Amino acid sequence: MTAPDLALLDWKRRVHELYREVRAAGGRRDAWRRWRRARDVLFRTHPQSPIPRRARARFAGLAYFPYDPAARVLAEIRRRTPARIDLPDVDGRPIAVTRFAAAAFAWRRERVVLALYWVEGYGGGLLVPFRDATSGTKSYGAGRYVLDTVKGADLGVRAGRLVLDFNFAYNPSCAYDPRWSCPLPPPENWLRIPVRAGERHGPQDRFGARPK
Repeated sequence: MTAPDLALLDWKRRVHELYREVRAAGGRRDAWRRWRRARDVLFRTHPQSPIPRRARARFAGLAYFPYDPAARVLAEIRRRTPARIDLPDVDGRPIAVTRFAAAAFAWRRERVVLALYWVEGYGGGLLVPFRDATSGTKSYGAGRYVLDTVKGADLGVRAGRLVLDFNFAYNPSCAYDPRWSCPLPPPENWLRIPVRAGERHGPQDRFGARPK
């Protein structure tokens, strides 16, 4: 990652505004389509795109599973005794987080629980990374994110429950270029079920990301 500059500030502002629009629209299919189009524009044209600069001219867009209304869930938040742990990045380096709660919800006929992590450091942020049965075959092998408030990827809370919409699950930046460092899901957030929603493998995978 290059040194922060005004381009990074602009990237963060635009991503936060994009998710604000999705929240206002209630995460409907049309909002999902706008989110996809906006991401493709950012990835193709923005100086802070995670797509390597040499590959942006031939970038044809990100690939996704079909939209699934059932992939939007309201998760019960279960408080846990806070525990400081390290999440690995793609090179195995530790990233300090605090595990403070879990999100529990039904997925098809399965009961699913995902740990919630608070990223340590200035400002912090809530992070929910996960792997599932599609990881390494249909989706990025190292896992995806369904919520990351540091990047504005937050769909809010409804009736005291956390909104997790897996149609908006996306790859960490290290999926596109190994120069990026990203926290990855630990085994407690590896799901046995397939999550066929959100970003999947596509043409962008040939840009140099290391398989996991």
